[in-house]
Amino acid sequence: MDDRTQLRIALEAEAMLGFVAAAETGRLKIVSSEVLLLEANKNPDPQKRAFVLGILDGAAPMIGLDAHIESRAKQLESRGFKAFDALHIATAESATVYCFCTCDDGVLRKARTQTDLTVRILSPLELADEVPT
Repeated sequence: MDDRTQLRIALEAEAMLGFVAAAETGRLKIVSSEVLLLEANKNPDPQKRAFVLGILDGAAPMIGLDAHIESRAKQLESRGFKAFDALHIATAESATVYCFCTCDDGVLRKARTQTDLTVRILSPLELADEVPT
């Protein structure tokens, strides 16, 4: 891994911590979902798992899976998104959130080729540029 990548990862991590802090003060709202909880619970690192679950515990609302989300996720999966990524995007669309924030370069690249997504897919650094200070 080169230094530029390591620097970007560090900056993205700081941005994510800033989003959590902004949510704690009410300047930003984090929305949780069954999909996020399922993925977080699969994290083998107990400290990281507990950290993420703690953030999600304070998030509201909680978006559950339904037939519409599952159908939309299958559409997205047929376009090359991985199953969890497709579910995250479909859930974000269903919740009509401002954006879906991800560090996954593959998801970001793939999302930029789609013409019918109803949610913006942003990296943490892109979102950080838009969050009021």
